[in-house]
Amino acid sequence: MTTPSLAAAPWLTSARTGRLFDALLKGGGEARFVGGCVRNALLGTPVADVDIATTILPDEVAARLQAAGIIVVPTGIAHGTVTAIVEKQPFEITTLRRDVTTDGRRATVAFTTDWREDAGRRDFTFNALYATRTGEIIDFTNGIADLEARKVRFIGEARQRIAEDYLRILRFFRFHAWYGKGEMDAEGLKAAAEGKDGIATLSGERIHDELLKLLAAPDPTPALRAMAASGILPEVLPGALDFERLARLVEIEEQHLFREGDALLRLAALIAGGPAERRLGVVRRMRFSNAENQRLAEIDRSDVKIISYLSIREVRRALYRLTPAVFKDKAMLGWAADRKASNAPQWRALLALADSWQRPELPLSGHEIMAAGVPNGPDVGRIMAEVEEWWIDSDFTDDKFSVIERLKAVVQATVY
Repeated sequence: MTTPSLAAAPWLTSARTGRLFDALLKGGGEARFVGGCVRNALLGTPVADVDIATTILPDEVAARLQAAGIIVVPTGIAHGTVTAIVEKQPFEITTLRRDVTTDGRRATVAFTTDWREDAGRRDFTFNALYATRTGEIIDFTNGIADLEARKVRFIGEARQRIAEDYLRILRFFRFHAWYGKGEMDAEGLKAAAEGKDGIATLSGERIHDELLKLLAAPDPTPALRAMAASGILPEVLPGALDFERLARLVEIEEQHLFREGDALLRLAALIAGGPAERRLGVVRRMRFSNAENQRLAEIDRSDVKIISYLSIREVRRALYRLTPAVFKDKAMLGWAADRKASNAPQWRALLALADSWQRPELPLSGHEIMAAGVPNGPDVGRIMAEVEEWWIDSDFTDDKFSVIERLKAVVQATVY
């Protein structure tokens, strides 16, 4: 990071970006790139979102872009933000702001044309880096030096930044997990610990989003341990947590499977295995989606145990009962809990079997059950389930004659 310039950044030089800036600045004003796109480009890491700050008021931003045929979505126009869609690429554009009042959850803002004032209301120094259209970096907060040192540091006084929005406590640890190195900033850590009671005022959705972003970091374990040591993590995840299993899961994902971390599976590694009421409490507090809740509940199922030495027949049975996705989740957590490193090939084999498995279909229909003398009604489903249990135990035989013979035996023994 010896030359702080982004002149060659692909997202900066793209035709879509050029079209946006041409439309936005037609009629005057200033606009600069800001935040994550600048930070990540300087670090040489992928840029997911391109955010732009401008001196132009939001209504005028929208009018200029629409006049140029650009789609505008008023995603947060009351707070100065619109989203522009240029050839399917979104750009978030926000008018420069200063905080008028804050209550720890949200701020009342006023628009400004002062770039320093806008920078001063942001959270961390390297998130307040701006870049001009030509790639020149503008740094009001010593953010470049902190980025070079991989130091996550609040702008100004840490306590004040946190009191403005208590979510910044969680963001402090999340950004350290993604971008920090070495010891955490002492002032920030102390202020976060002192302000931890404010986490209770945050919405579950905001905590949910921030926690999963933290868990998706290359290795979130050190940051989570620091949260626990400072008394912050119990405000988010109360009860005993399995840091060892999480650390092992991270190692497996990175060194054995060479894939990015699965945030929800990592959460399960931390909390799975305890009382179901605890998981439900976490889900309710953080407003997990139905799909996320279902996945966590399936991981917690105790009726099917996944161990490294399952036979091929046992694997097929478990896959049928669980589905491959749940089987793989449970296998990953089983592997993470396995202290015997030499079992790694068996665990990899289980995952490979799940990927190649095709679900068999029971060669029996409801019409065939009724033809065997079972009246239409609940007994049809009951008999079907009885035969299915036998079929699973037979390792999913495709011998239709054997299935029909079993059906006859079940009907004769159970239907009056």
